[in-house]
Order: sequence, then structure tokens, then C-alpha cells
Amino acid sequence: MAPHHLAVMEIGFAVLTRHSRLSETPLAMKTCVLLSLLLSMDIGAQLAHPTKLHVNGVELHYIEQGKGEPVILLHGGQGDYRSWKAQIDPFSAKYRTISYSRRYHYPNKNPLVGTNHSALIEGADLAALIRKLELQPVHLVGTSYGAFAALAMALDSPELVRSLVLAEPPVHQWAKQTPQGTAEYERFMETVHHPVSKAFAEEKDALAMQIFVDQIAGAPRFEKLTDEAKESILQNSGFFKALMRSSDPYPNLSKQAVRQLKIPVLIVGGENTLELHKIVNKELAGVLPNAKSVTIPNARHASSRENPELFNREVLNFLDQLER
Repeated sequence: MAPHHLAVMEIGFAVLTRHSRLSETPLAMKTCVLLSLLLSMDIGAQLAHPTKLHVNGVELHYIEQGKGEPVILLHGGQGDYRSWKAQIDPFSAKYRTISYSRRYHYPNKNPLVGTNHSALIEGADLAALIRKLELQPVHLVGTSYGAFAALAMALDSPELVRSLVLAEPPVHQWAKQTPQGTAEYERFMETVHHPVSKAFAEEKDALAMQIFVDQIAGAPRFEKLTDEAKESILQNSGFFKALMRSSDPYPNLSKQAVRQLKIPVLIVGGENTLELHKIVNKELAGVLPNAKSVTIPNARHASSRENPELFNREVLNFLDQLER
């Protein structure tokens, strides 16, 4: 149970005891009161119902909580606005925190169009959302392809961005430019991208997502997931279908343009992530002029979910330091 839940229970129990004869009631009655408190807290902990808006020719759903400087959370390929449950409460204690579903993620109903989907298009969606909600400048916290979209948008519209948190954006073209990265990129394409693409072509969506999850998180991760978690992943398979049919799924970004970004950047990596992602993070750290790097222990590619306590601490410390 979270510490703040325990605190609420203690306060509630003390108030009830002080203003009633609860201290004289049987243990069963006290237990019922405490269970009622827990149930009320669980209801409050549920994510808000998302709001839909139309920008850049697509619909996007988002939730928001808190007040202060805006922070936008950008999920990875398997996720959607629900992926940041472990971040919404701690972040919104100080910041206006917004989590949205990118264009091909649940519950958006955007038809797959074109064969050129990439982080560049996702970045244009993000810029349109920021302008629509009149948020600029914003802090962007992204993981995986969400981080890629955030970086692409920052290059195109730097005036919209206050800071960047990049958790393993798949800027794979940069890895290809290194001796070790070339082999890692080819291994990724052979074991992940091509098999996933083949499974989708055969209309085996569940198999496609199982391949992806097991290769990124380690087999047999998919089998161990709950039915609810599997359903959530399949609800976001549209993004992968768009990516697999794209002529440029991992577009190259100009290192010269990235080098011109003066905004503060935090580069986040999981201790046990794929070597390919470690190489990209290292390349980013060597090019971005105002960046620091942190490694999240006991985590792979999805550090925000695999070790949320430390992920949150590092990101919030980074954001807090910007105000000093």
C-alpha cells in the first residue's frame, strides 16, 4: 500500500475515533470503517475519463490532473494514456500533468493512412496538441517511441519545449553509424521488426505483439501477463501496424540540429535494456549540449513501469532543479 494511503487511513481512523464512540466498538466494526476508507481511496485513485480533441486531422484522447507548469507524458508503443498510472499522482502534486494517447493508440479511432508513419508525424500531432491546449512551453517526458516523437517535435518547434526527458528513444539510425550499433540494429530488425511485420501480414496480431513484448522485455514476458494487460497491448497494435508498413519507421535526425537544442534534457536508460538502446542513449548524450544521463536499476526498456519509484524520483528531481 502506498505511504499516502496509509496516512489517509490513520487520519481518518483518528478523526472517527475522536468524534465518535468508535474506540469502544468491536473490532469488526472498526474493520468495516477501515475497509470503507480503503474503498473510497481506490475509487479516487482511478484515472479520469479521457477528453477527446481533434488536432492535425486526427482525434487524440488525454487526461490531466494538477496545477502548475505543464508536463506532458508520452507513452511507448505498447501503451496509451493509461500507461502513466504510477506517475500521475506524484507528478500532479506540483505540475499540471497531462497524459495523452498518440494517434494510433487506445481509445483513438483513427484509420491507418499512408505508408510513411514515423516520429515526425507523431511530433506534429504533439505540437498541435500543445498549441490547441495553449500549454507552451511544456516539459515533455517520453518513453520509447513517445520519447522519439518528443525529440522530433522539439527539433521542429523548440519554442514549445521547456525541457525534455527521453527514456530510450529509438533513434536507431544513429546506432547504425557506430561499429557495434550496426550489428545491434541488424539483430533488432531480424529478431523484432521483421518477425512482427510478418505476423501482422498474416493477420496474427496476438503473435505479433507477443514477439515484440518477449524480445524487448524478455521471454516469456507475454505469457505471464494478465488477460487485462494482454488486451491493453492488443488495443494498441494499430501503432505497430502503421510502423511495420512505414517506409521510414525510424527516421534519421540531424545531429547538427540536435546539437543546437539548448533546452535541459534528461536521458534515461534501463540497466538491463537492449544494447541497441544503450548505444542510442550514449550517442544522444554525446550530442545534446545540455543533457545529463541516469540509469534506472532493475529495469529494461520500460523503466517508468518496471521501477516507477526511482524513475519518478529522478525525473521529478530533474524538473525541480530547473526552478532553482
